[in-house]
Amino acid sequence: MAKDSAVEIAVGDRMVRISNPDRVYFPARGETKLDLVNYYLSVGEGIVRALRERPCMMHRFPQGVAGEKVHQKRVPHGAPPWLETVRVHFPRYNRFADELCVTEAAHVAWAVQMSTVEFHPWNSRRADTEKPDEWRIDLDPMPDCPFDTVRRVAHVAHEVLDELGAVGWPKTSGGSGLHVYVRIEPRWGFADVRRAALAFAHEVERRAPDEVTTTWWRKDRDPKKLFVDYNQNARDHTIASAYSVRGVPEGTVSTPIRWDEVDDVEPRECTIATVPARFAELGDLHAGIDDAVFSLEPLLEWADRDGLDPEDS
Repeated sequence: MAKDSAVEIAVGDRMVRISNPDRVYFPARGETKLDLVNYYLSVGEGIVRALRERPCMMHRFPQGVAGEKVHQKRVPHGAPPWLETVRVHFPRYNRFADELCVTEAAHVAWAVQMSTVEFHPWNSRRADTEKPDEWRIDLDPMPDCPFDTVRRVAHVAHEVLDELGAVGWPKTSGGSGLHVYVRIEPRWGFADVRRAALAFAHEVERRAPDEVTTTWWRKDRDPKKLFVDYNQNARDHTIASAYSVRGVPEGTVSTPIRWDEVDDVEPRECTIATVPARFAELGDLHAGIDDAVFSLEPLLEWADRDGLDPEDS
């Protein structure tokens, strides 16, 4: 294939042009830009569900993941007229950005054409970007924390969620941790969601004090512990979505899993080479997330009871 060749891919009713389809993006196995497009199309239902209606930051790697990473919030000029966006405000600079707002698989394919590897959506939707509908639990191991600890803490988190009556939807992070998402009523702003997340993190720490920390400053954390990162629920903080590829040579994927897989999953084995077959067999394991909506009221009561304020952390 010639270096400057391009191909057109049919995605639903759209045709998406992919330039430089043979450019190697993932050097560990040699997958190309076109392989990345085909991966996202193979999990199309799942990635669209994960991103639907959310402002989305694109992590772009124009030369592949061995090259420079570009964090891009704004959709560039010249985007096709069928691409959807949502305008968000950044008060610190009093600026606005029209961010990608995925509603169909062609939007994802277009983003990959623009060299996007990772998709980092907000936890709110464009109907009201200031009212999150997703609470994110980030189980983030410190450098000397083994993955077996992550597994154990995930079970503790699951136990607390069950007691609250909340349904958690776990996934690998694509790195060294695990994420759990909970669909919530879009009634509260980011500050309250973050405060509820801190209350939950404190409860997990209380039950597993030898393995968990909620200490905010990284320099003050025990390197053998797991940090329950409640700050991922702050405004404009994003993490890789379900089914997002990560910008590493092996092309690992942030992969939805069942709770009964926590003890056996090997995150490094969840890659663009393996997840399509898994998706074909199991479907989207997060398919029911919109039907299991939780109220944050119990967690906000815990926060009030314990006098918790993330700003004091």
